[in-house]
Amino acid sequence: MYSIDLSGKTGLVMGVANQRSLAWGIAQPLAQAGARLAFSYQGERLKPTLEKLTAELSSPLLLEADVTDDASLDRLFEQVRAEFGKLDYLIHSVAFAPAVTFEKPFLETERADWITAMDVSAYSLVASARRAAPLMSEGGSIVTLSYLAAERVVPHYNMMGVAKAALEASVRYLAYDLGPKGVRVNAVSAGAVRTIAARSISGFADLYSAAGEMSMLKRNITQEEVGGLGLALLTDQLGGGITGETIYVDAGFHAIGLFLPKGSEG
Repeated sequence: MYSIDLSGKTGLVMGVANQRSLAWGIAQPLAQAGARLAFSYQGERLKPTLEKLTAELSSPLLLEADVTDDASLDRLFEQVRAEFGKLDYLIHSVAFAPAVTFEKPFLETERADWITAMDVSAYSLVASARRAAPLMSEGGSIVTLSYLAAERVVPHYNMMGVAKAALEASVRYLAYDLGPKGVRVNAVSAGAVRTIAARSISGFADLYSAAGEMSMLKRNITQEEVGGLGLALLTDQLGGGITGETIYVDAGFHAIGLFLPKGSEG
């Protein structure tokens, strides 16, 4: 049995909106193992929820930041440096595309909406990793959240799928650049989960039900399962040799090539 003691370790968690957030699923086991965490949020409206959510953690640091603003990101990481002195883990769970991109066909994607989705959902990882790396002088680990739409068509996901594809490619290039510094970079491709972001996708309820029915395990995944994989990828004890990867936690759904109706398997 591995004994995970993260006392003295620090992490920055970007993108926790509420208790259902996948980033929160990763943050919890990190905190339980002794890591001290900072949480970034965009906009004062999110702060009360985050304060309530992190109330029982050990000295959490809550910091406002806008990932589309370089000056804001500079302040965020300077505040982390001033408080922690270093950074061991970065959890990136930031994504956004204008609502219209989920509603209209992908063919009708406007230039401005493309730029917004790419900036928030993909470039924000690059911008954050660039600022986190100097704080990881003794090595570290970065984990971001992706989805199967990065490599396969998921109806209505549209521009976000393209942004997730860019995100996963960025993981590989960042892993190559940061590997010599002892910093690992990976993505968790999570199955369908009922999060705030998922609600913006037309037909998500049907997608969620179908994913559970079609997956190899015949069920949907849990937030805790995403958190377990995130913990493994972040910690050297469990994932020290893994970098540049996109790893699925989706009950095997991504590997299914053909779904046969009930009663037709034989």
